[in-house]
Amino acid sequence: MVDHTRTTWQVSIRRACRALPVDRSTYQYRPRRSGQAELSKRIREIAETRVRYGYRRIHVLLRREGWPVNAKRVCRLYREMGLQLRNKTPKRRVKAKLRSDRTTAVQANDIWAMDFVHDQLFDGTKIRALTIVDTLTRLSPALGVRRSYRGSNVVETLERGAAEFGYPRTIRVDNGPEFVSKELDLWAYMKGVTLDFSRPGKPTDNAFIESFNGKFRAECLNANWFLSLDEARVKCEAWRRDYNEVRPHSAIGNKTPIELHRMAAQPARPSSDEAGFS
Repeated sequence: MVDHTRTTWQVSIRRACRALPVDRSTYQYRPRRSGQAELSKRIREIAETRVRYGYRRIHVLLRREGWPVNAKRVCRLYREMGLQLRNKTPKRRVKAKLRSDRTTAVQANDIWAMDFVHDQLFDGTKIRALTIVDTLTRLSPALGVRRSYRGSNVVETLERGAAEFGYPRTIRVDNGPEFVSKELDLWAYMKGVTLDFSRPGKPTDNAFIESFNGKFRAECLNANWFLSLDEARVKCEAWRRDYNEVRPHSAIGNKTPIELHRMAAQPARPSSDEAGFS
């Protein structure tokens, strides 16, 4: 308005401000805030590569990179760019109670949980992924992808995870045929591992793996196109590594699962056969 008045009447800034009236300090004020183009660009880059991340996780990653920015500013820019996640609200909430005899994990490798997730290749070929998660640290010790799974294949995947992180004391599973197999039962007996089976029709008995599977499907399976079984294995393993070592987890204070696993780690527990059990 001041500029328009000056141009129309050919007067000084002082007279234009006095006529309107507008304080001269208001007219001459220049914002000191630096441009946000670079920050907005970085937020968009993260959102495009990690499509299921909300502004809170993006804020954690920005702080790791050294951006001196608070969560409110990230939220505002995130919304201005239209990057909000649109989650489907459940139609109803079901309240379930877990069995009272279950204990809570207090150390890493106290309790693992595992389950299967189904998907398919580009040509419709069905594949199955065996997912495993530590219920305390949220770390995934192993993730296997095959066209079909037998009890022996489950044992192979468990051994791969145990070789890197040690054996668990308990594994929570459902009543699928692969989990009630003789191969898995013998392996658990020889390694001193307890298999804790869920009640039929009660997926909330194994809520930790259900939560992990939701993240795995949203951030990996739904975000990728698999041309072959080998490609599916490579991409799923890359996601598992990223989940363990990079992805901030809100339930554990935005730490990564590998950080918490190292903090909560107990001395490596030898399997029963290594300890002389027979």
